[in-house]
Amino acid sequence: MLLGPPPANMLASMSLLSRGVDTDLMSLIEEAGRNVQRAGLLLRDLLSEYPERAALAQDLKVCEQEGDRITHDIIHRLAAGGRLRAPFTAGDGHALATALDDIVDHSEQAAAQLGLYRVEAPMEQAVEFADVLVGAGEQIAQALRCLRTGAELGPHLVEIHRLENEGDRLQRDGVASLFAGGIDPMVVIRWKDIFESLEAAVDACEAVAHVLEGITLKRGNRRRA
Repeated sequence: MLLGPPPANMLASMSLLSRGVDTDLMSLIEEAGRNVQRAGLLLRDLLSEYPERAALAQDLKVCEQEGDRITHDIIHRLAAGGRLRAPFTAGDGHALATALDDIVDHSEQAAAQLGLYRVEAPMEQAVEFADVLVGAGEQIAQALRCLRTGAELGPHLVEIHRLENEGDRLQRDGVASLFAGGIDPMVVIRWKDIFESLEAAVDACEAVAHVLEGITLKRGNRRRA
C-alpha cells in the first residue's frame, strides 16, 4: 500500500502508459518502407531491361520526391509531440526517416546516372546489386511492420546485414571487372560512379537496420527496468 504520492519514476511510467500510440506516425514510417520497396523494384526492372525501359528512371524520380514528402511529414510529426507516443525517441525517429529516405535518394541517383552517362547496356553485377536492394527493401518493410506490432525484428535485421555483405562483394567484383583490361577509361569512371551509388543505397539499408537495432535494445531495457 502506497503512503503519500507515488515516486517520480512511477508517475512517468503511468504517464507513458496513459498515452495512446501515434498510429498516424507509424503509418508514415510504414509508408516510407513501402516507398523503399517500390524504388528497389523499379531500379531492378530498369537495370534488367535497360535501355528498353529507360523511362522507369522518371518513375524513380517520382519515388524520390514522394520519399522527401514522407520524410518531411515524419519529422514534422515528431517535432509536434503531443499526447500520442511512438515506440522510439524523436532522435531515433529522425535517424530512421533519414536513412529510409537515403535509400531512395541513392537508388534514384543510380537510375539517373544511367541516362546521364549514356550507358548502352547494364553490367551483370549491377543487375544483381538491384536484386540485393529489392531483398533488403522487403526485409525493411517487414521490420517496420514488426516495429508497429511489437513482433520480433531480429531475423529481418540479420538478413539485411547479410544482404549488405553481398552488396559489398558485388561492388568489389564489378569494379574489378572494369579494370580487367580493354575497357574505355571513361566507361570505367562512369560505371564506378554507378556502383558507388548502388553501394550507398545498400549501405543506407544497413543504416536503417542499425537504427532499428538501437530501438529494439532500448525497448528491451525499458521492459527490464
